[in-house]
Amino acid sequence: YAIAALVLGILSPFSCMLTGLPAIIFGIIALVKINKNISRLKGNGLAIVGICLPAVLLPMMAIMMGIMMPALARVRQLAYRMTCGTNLASLGRAMLVYANDYDGHFPTPDWCDLLIENAEVDPANFQCRGAGEGSCHYALNRYALELGTQAPPDMVLVFETHAGWNQVGGPNMLTTDNHQGEGCNVLFVDSHVEWVKTSRIPRLRWSDGIIPMSAGP
Repeated sequence: YAIAALVLGILSPFSCMLTGLPAIIFGIIALVKINKNISRLKGNGLAIVGICLPAVLLPMMAIMMGIMMPALARVRQLAYRMTCGTNLASLGRAMLVYANDYDGHFPTPDWCDLLIENAEVDPANFQCRGAGEGSCHYALNRYALELGTQAPPDMVLVFETHAGWNQVGGPNMLTTDNHQGEGCNVLFVDSHVEWVKTSRIPRLRWSDGIIPMSAGP
């Protein structure tokens, strides 16, 4: 029992503490048996070490997990952001394919369906993983829709919004909720994608005017 307690105690940090409780139990059993037969049985030290290892390592692992969890959550959010940007880049290429086939016009208000039908877009490209459930987390800028490829290259073309399908609108529909309020990915008319921080959103260009339109509160 003492040897088993020691071995399980050593293995506890490698088994996510799954062997920690058995190590403590075996160690206690070993100490009880040794104390009853102190003249015949040895191994107090092994049993004590087997008990102490999980007892010491468990708080340490809890502290480490408390430190690592925020970092892991941050990495996950960055991965969602990158995937979302990749989705918009794919939609940008599909927009160019569609515009080339239709005399420079972007898809009409049923743009999600048209891109799937005419540009072979994967439906998964319409979903931002950071947004949760929903068929599509992007919307088409109605001002760019009116101008087509004649729109200024730095004008917003597709932007993040709440879940829906074939959504078309303006800055009032933009959301940063998909990425914890830090910002959003934006596809521009010239097909490049940018991560736009929340503080920069009011300076985005939504129309063909000189002054950018405000994204609202």
